Amino acid sequence: MDMIRVEPRCRVLIDNDWAGDPDGLVALAHHAMSPANAIVGVTSSLTNPMFGPPAGMAQKGANLAGELLRVLKSPEPAVAHPGSDSPFTGQPRDNPAARAIAATAAAGGVLPLVLVCAGPLTNVADALLLDPAVASSLTLAWVGGATANDEEYNYFTDPAAADFVLGNQELSVWQFPAETYRQVVAPVAELDHAFRNSGAAGAWLWELFNSLDVPDFVKFGPLWCLGDSAPLVVTGLDDATSTFTETRNHPSRRTYPSVDTRLIMADFLAKLRLQQ
Repeated sequence: MDMIRVEPRCRVLIDNDWAGDPDGLVALAHHAMSPANAIVGVTSSLTNPMFGPPAGMAQKGANLAGELLRVLKSPEPAVAHPGSDSPFTGQPRDNPAARAIAATAAAGGVLPLVLVCAGPLTNVADALLLDPAVASSLTLAWVGGATANDEEYNYFTDPAAADFVLGNQELSVWQFPAETYRQVVAPVAELDHAFRNSGAAGAWLWELFNSLDVPDFVKFGPLWCLGDSAPLVVTGLDDATSTFTETRNHPSRRTYPSVDTRLIMADFLAKLRLQQ
């Protein structure tokens, strides 16, 4: 039986450090299962050295993202484009991720384009250097930074890239800072049950979570943060039950102090079950 029809509301270009924390791949699955958005590109960024030697990690992440999209039988795209494995240099770098972002922005379309980045802003910075027109062609929804003086992971993985991107006066930004995205949590038991009982996509995610290579000192608790899913309220769902502050300047800058976690998780789990 077909799902109740939902009209698409935006095009989505998704960038993440897919070889890092697995919550990014959960968010990718959620985006791919959401008919309210149309994924028009996926790019893979560098990871923090805490996940191991950086060489090859962007490509590893691209492979993981592409594999998940194929398991989900996503019509387009079925591949992810890797970026550089090193932080932003301030000099133009021609890599597949930067080219993909620039090309997607230049292609245009009827629906607005949202670039969802839930990792370091390295690929976004490289794309802006490659083609400055990217800034006026899309809205960046970034999971990162912090309103307090906090050493937030996505910012400090590549602070030069973050400062360059956020300093661009032509770019609209919707920010989901640490204080907000850390609210998006799920009980591990609920995730375990959902993954085990949700077809090929659930099985793929279950195996991913159970094969994580982490240091011995890392101990998992009863909750898992799925912070990379926070931007679903501006792509596959709606932010009517979330809150944000917005500047009156152009381009707009929004900061989301809260998102509807229950809406995000209920929608993800329902869509995962419908994949069976």
